[in-house]
Amino acid sequence: MIPRYSRPDMTKIWEPENRFNIWLDIEIYAAQAMENLGIIPKGVAAHTRKTAKFNVERIDEIEREVKHDVIAFLTNIAESVGPDSRFIHQGMTSSDVVDTCFSVQLTQASDILLTDIDRVLAALKKRAIEHKKTITVGRSHGIHAEPTTFGLKLAGHYAAFKRCRDRLVAARADVAVCMISGPVGTHASAPPAIQAHVAKKMGLTAEPVSTQVIPRDRYAHFFNTLGVIASCMENLATEIRHLQRTEVREAQEYFSKGQKGSSAMPHKKNPILSENITGLARLVRGYAVPAMENVALWHERDISHSSVERVIGPDATIALDFALNRLAGLVEQLIIYPERMKANLDSMGGLVFSQRVLLALTQAGIAREDAYRIVQKNAMAVWDSDGKKSFAKLLKADKIVSKKLTAKKIDAIFDTDFYTAQVDKIFKGVFG
Repeated sequence: MIPRYSRPDMTKIWEPENRFNIWLDIEIYAAQAMENLGIIPKGVAAHTRKTAKFNVERIDEIEREVKHDVIAFLTNIAESVGPDSRFIHQGMTSSDVVDTCFSVQLTQASDILLTDIDRVLAALKKRAIEHKKTITVGRSHGIHAEPTTFGLKLAGHYAAFKRCRDRLVAARADVAVCMISGPVGTHASAPPAIQAHVAKKMGLTAEPVSTQVIPRDRYAHFFNTLGVIASCMENLATEIRHLQRTEVREAQEYFSKGQKGSSAMPHKKNPILSENITGLARLVRGYAVPAMENVALWHERDISHSSVERVIGPDATIALDFALNRLAGLVEQLIIYPERMKANLDSMGGLVFSQRVLLALTQAGIAREDAYRIVQKNAMAVWDSDGKKSFAKLLKADKIVSKKLTAKKIDAIFDTDFYTAQVDKIFKGVFG
């Protein structure tokens, strides 16, 4: 991932130094288990821990010759460990090291992403409570529907990110596995006790059955979960983009002093953060398909998955980390315009109360189809006037309506408090 969309803590997880440190830990913990089983002499693991050194440039130099990254790493380690290095990696395959390391890196990345989601959740909760009773118009198909509150909008997104957090916890558990099973996964040259020891030391669970690789459905689950999180980010970002449109102007991204929105038009305030989040969400979702295609490998293993994971592991987690933090900051500083929300709600002459009129007429004894026709006739007159006519006045002037509903009853129908009556109960269900 390019530096523009990277944050240091997540980037460090995917740097060679972290990867090779994890590889070294795996080899040393495996050596400890082998000593306990009498496969290699006592003291090898301790000696390796004390003397082993690696150099990224040297590993790259060796790999250019041998064309194998794990062999290059082991060769470089041997240069500092000396004769005892012949006992390192006994009975193991490259995938034992590479796959277990990938699991560790994904769990490390998950922990950062969970912290990121917590920040998003905290921001959404704070702003939702702040605007719990802030009336705004709800839209379906982009058209005014009925009143809602801005707090309810944000509460819905909070609930979505809470589900995302739960999904990521489950996906983290799914990939937090250790595999030290030797060639084709039989444990013939690497008894299960080795895997169990390494797993315990590294905070992983032991893979119950593998081929020569960790089953890739685990990673497919993980990257699809990242894709769902990305979709929830885009959903919120798209809402903000719509609300910031000039014709709507109900909310907008914070515009800092000295910031410029356009190279050509000085008046512009563009929703660049939410648009950026939308783009990054597309990128993260795009990694879900190759992760699923990695599940099908030839027999006990091939390496068609390897190049994919070397790209999607860093890129997906780095991009999502960046986007989640950008989203959290966006919500924390989001500028909200309740007066504009009220103006937009009132802009179409009260049409948003049409369902309540319909239901009142049916309760007053008019058949639903007849009631619908009566309400729609008056509503379309307001619609065609671009909201200049009053829906309530037309209803009061309608002979059929006025026979069934008093003017006082009609006025009561146009009270927005009706739409906030259940908000506290909803909030209790969402936030506890």
